[in-house]
Amino acid sequence: MSIVLDSTLRLKNSRQETSASELEAEWTDALRRIRVLHIGKFFPPHMGGMETHLCSLSKELNRDVDVEVIVANDDRRTTVETIDNVKVSRVGTLVNFAAAPVCPAMVRMIRESDADLVHLHLPNPTAILAYIASRQPGRLIVTYHSDIIRQKVLGAAFWPFLRHALKKASAIIVGSPNYIEASHVLAKFREKCVVIPFGIPFEEFQQENTEEIARIRDLYGKRIVLGVGRHVYYKGFEYLIRAMKNVNGHLLIIGDGPLRSDLEQEARSCGISERVSFLTDVEDLRSYYQASDVFVLPSIARSEAFGIVQLEAMACGVPVVNTSLDSGVPFVSPHDLTGLTVPPEDSAALSDAINKLLDDPLLRERMGAAGRTRVEQEFSLKVMTRKTLELYGEVFGVR
Repeated sequence: MSIVLDSTLRLKNSRQETSASELEAEWTDALRRIRVLHIGKFFPPHMGGMETHLCSLSKELNRDVDVEVIVANDDRRTTVETIDNVKVSRVGTLVNFAAAPVCPAMVRMIRESDADLVHLHLPNPTAILAYIASRQPGRLIVTYHSDIIRQKVLGAAFWPFLRHALKKASAIIVGSPNYIEASHVLAKFREKCVVIPFGIPFEEFQQENTEEIARIRDLYGKRIVLGVGRHVYYKGFEYLIRAMKNVNGHLLIIGDGPLRSDLEQEARSCGISERVSFLTDVEDLRSYYQASDVFVLPSIARSEAFGIVQLEAMACGVPVVNTSLDSGVPFVSPHDLTGLTVPPEDSAALSDAINKLLDDPLLRERMGAAGRTRVEQEFSLKVMTRKTLELYGEVFGVR
């Protein structure tokens, strides 16, 4: 049965009765009694920013609270496994509707959860429907990764259910202040929004495999331009490929997706296929970040709400070229601080920015160092986890 979180969870006054260390211990002990169910779309090895975020956050939170994860599976099987001490249930997908997995068993699994807190990651229309249908009694927190951008008809039809969930939520986590300002949905719930920037395990990106880095540089040359992401429309990789016509360097695109063959054809049409390499099944991205000279996020739509891959490149000391979307993308890597920002869908601007960085080692070094510092201080997994735990505590009156 779900625990009852009442006044026994409220902590003693730190000034009068406890030291700071004792207060911290009591706060941590109170949080350990909270059971949290995270509901996402997919989970690694399924590739994507939301998946990476959910995996890192649930693993780290599990040190202090009891975490369980429910996501969709890629096929009709339902599987349950333990990953890094976190129970992960992948619910069988009956069909995909407008790129959203429909998982009938998810309703029952959410209903049977004894979680005190449900943490829902959006956009995920079918998961919201399953959550509402389950009538799960726990408190609700939502991490709002992105608006529904492309499926406008679906978005309009789904709005009543989304509104219901956001009205019920005790808090809405948003990765950047920029996205709150730009989202017409979040504008209606501004008072519930809490900015907690997404974070990555900074220390892991300081580890270097010198032999692998040397192998990559020997294979692709000294002027490496790197892009990472799924081959889908909003990533804008076609504009990056066109930009490479005017760049003396080698482009590596790591990832896969439905537009893979189109992007390969684009490279051939531009006459640069020998300087554009498509890589899949890369198990460890760190050496590729560390071997590259410039990282490019050429996204063209607000579906790119944050761009966690920017953080990974910045943590490795690589300057970033991104686009001026009205989302969290330019918030993560600000123009002239950790890289350069150019207009979306502008191959000429992309090539100018890439060339400026490739041709100026001192500029690359300065921006790369600024990026590493920014991630360590503001976008680390430890900072994100701590702020999330504090929010959990506030929801249950644990102060």
